[in-house]
Amino acid sequence: MAENKQYITQNQENGTVQISEDVLVSIVTVAVNETEGVAGFCTKIGAELTELITKMNRSKGVKITITEDEKLFIECNISVRYGVAVLNVARAVQDNVCAAVESMTGLNVSEVNVNICGISMEQK
Repeated sequence: MAENKQYITQNQENGTVQISEDVLVSIVTVAVNETEGVAGFCTKIGAELTELITKMNRSKGVKITITEDEKLFIECNISVRYGVAVLNVARAVQDNVCAAVESMTGLNVSEVNVNICGISMEQK
C-alpha cells in the first residue's frame, strides 16, 4: 500500500471506526487461502518491478478499490491446483471473500473479480 492509504469511516454511537485498506487485504488474503483448490496468489506482469522501483509494498495478488460512496471492489489474482474445476474455484473464492469481508466489517462488497493467472502442479 502507498503512504496515502484509504480508510473506510463508519459513524457509530460513541464515535467513529476507521477500517484500513490493509485490514481489508488481510481479510481477503485469509479467505482466499482457505478456499479449496487455490494454490496461491499471482502477481501481474510488471508488479514486482514497480514494487522495486517505487519501494511500495503492494499486496501481491489482491487489489482493493474503495469508491467515494464506500463501495468495495476487490480483485484477486490466483493460481489454482491442477485437476480442479477452475470455474468452481473462482465462484468459491468470490463467495468466501464476500462473506468474510461483510461479516467482519459490516461493509457491502460490490464486486469480487477473480483472475486465474496460473495452474500449480504442487499439492497443498
